[in-house]
Amino acid sequence: MPDKKNSIVNIALVGGGGLCKEVLKKTTFNLAHEDVSAPVLAVVDPDPGAPGMVLAEEFGLLTFTDYHELFDPRYNIHLIIILSPEEDILEDILATRPSRIRIMAYNVFEVFWKALHAEERKLRKRNEEIETILNAIQDFIMVISPDMDIVEVNDAYLEKMGYSREKVIGRKCHEIYQQIVYPCDNPEIECPLNEVIRNKRPCRQVRTRVGHEGELLHIEVSVYPVWEKDGKISKFIHISRDITQQKMEEEEITRRLEHMVEERTRQLKETHDKLLHQDKMSSLGKLSASVVHEINNPIAGILNLTMLIKRILEEGSVEQENNLEKFHYYLDLMETETRRISRIVTNLLTFSRESNLEFKNVDINRLIEKTLFLNANLLKLNGVKVEKHFYPDLPEIIGSEDQLQQVFMNIISNAAETIEATGGGVLSIETRHLPKSGKIAAIFKDTGIVIPKENVSKIFEPFFTTKKEGKGVGLGLSVAYGIVRDHGGTIYVEPEEGKGNSFTVKLPLEQKPVTLDQHGGLHG
Repeated sequence: MPDKKNSIVNIALVGGGGLCKEVLKKTTFNLAHEDVSAPVLAVVDPDPGAPGMVLAEEFGLLTFTDYHELFDPRYNIHLIIILSPEEDILEDILATRPSRIRIMAYNVFEVFWKALHAEERKLRKRNEEIETILNAIQDFIMVISPDMDIVEVNDAYLEKMGYSREKVIGRKCHEIYQQIVYPCDNPEIECPLNEVIRNKRPCRQVRTRVGHEGELLHIEVSVYPVWEKDGKISKFIHISRDITQQKMEEEEITRRLEHMVEERTRQLKETHDKLLHQDKMSSLGKLSASVVHEINNPIAGILNLTMLIKRILEEGSVEQENNLEKFHYYLDLMETETRRISRIVTNLLTFSRESNLEFKNVDINRLIEKTLFLNANLLKLNGVKVEKHFYPDLPEIIGSEDQLQQVFMNIISNAAETIEATGGGVLSIETRHLPKSGKIAAIFKDTGIVIPKENVSKIFEPFFTTKKEGKGVGLGLSVAYGIVRDHGGTIYVEPEEGKGNSFTVKLPLEQKPVTLDQHGGLHG
């Protein structure tokens, strides 16, 4: 006999036909698990072979052929539901039942049963719709119990992973995903369910898994908890998406971008090198024009001395002692002038060759002297007086002598041009050692036309120039800016009304990374 001590309402069904069988199928289940307190204890029908009677026997319920036996107090029946439409059965039971037993007539039960049927059809249709929607979704959807049991999956998951529904439903999630028989307690595994439990909120992870054919899959996992009223989790909705193709596309895009960046960097370097060379050739053109006089003077002297020696030889008075002394003097002068020409030509050739970033020890004092020598005639023609205040024993820096000479060449030639516009003036060059910052400084102060304040922020921009057409293309100071930046240094200008302009170049003794401030200024 079924256990009645925990029941609140014990029910008996009178009429064991097809309706009884249907009621038993839909109401007799694991009642304790579903927390139901109204079990069916007995079924009554005159025919022991009626469908409802047979199913009741299978379920282990009480079966009687006479409903009067239900009145026995031993069975503790509380409610009799009549499943037969015969009126005399209802009238007899009403007349003979004990007062403690309640009755539900067939027509009353039929109303409730049809209503339940209608709701069941709605629920079934709704479930079918939801199931269709879930199976149409290409994301992998899985429902997991708090005990980590898989209770439902959609078709997309089964198809992609190559599993049958029977192989998945009822299994532990770690058995399917990790191929392990124990829970994912290892912190290295980073179980998303444990993360949801720990943080009490949904989580998202990107995991790497091996497919059923051994292929590597990248899976985006999102887990959403479903909460009960008491704050416990009733189930987890586990949604995963195969992003392997997306990952491959992202990697391909990244590879292409890296290639494009490399190609663009190469092009920029080529352009930068061309600009450097173009600026150098422009400076070389200016130098060539200015040193013509510088070379012509010693050549003219050598030519005159040569003609004088020839005349003496033609007169046949070589043997005279005073003429021999003159020959020695003339030859010394010719040697001096020839060496002077050689130095000028050598410096011009050195400056005109392709620049490179071969870093080595550079003596800034000596490099500025060398640049001044090259520009000596230009400075003289423009009425520039040079004042030098070099720091004694200035430490050498590590840098490219060629490119740093180009920086100084551009600053000095610009100073000469701006001083020329005022009818002559002074270019003061000072070098300093800055031991606290580990740098040296070269300061060029000219008394030329002051740079307007509105142009100070543009002075180092490529192709910005205030010169007349044909006098310059605005690359000199821009190139100088880039070279100083490549050396990890700074260059800036400070115009002072009524006095002139001051260009300061600071270079580190040792190379280090470079940063740009928000205004595009360099900081070493």
